[in-house]
Amino acid sequence: MNTDHIKQTIEQNIPNATAHVLDPMNDGQHLQAFVVSPAFDGMMLIKQHQMVMQPLTKAFATSVHALALKTFTPEKWAAEKSKYGF
Repeated sequence: MNTDHIKQTIEQNIPNATAHVLDPMNDGQHLQAFVVSPAFDGMMLIKQHQMVMQPLTKAFATSVHALALKTFTPEKWAAEKSKYGF
């Protein structure tokens, strides 16, 4: 599963989400995702991550080995995105 497919899966399943999916090792198996959504507002971090990971279960069963995940509300993303080079 490539980064574009994972991005689309996340954005189709999380309300008003914007996802940035990177493949820093260029191996298609060790990915990073930055997901921004107002749906995360007031939600515990574990719940945010579960919300993202649930629709990606199939990807992990077939091709993705690891996903470093960071989730943000739009306000938090605006304040912190420069830390991550965005």
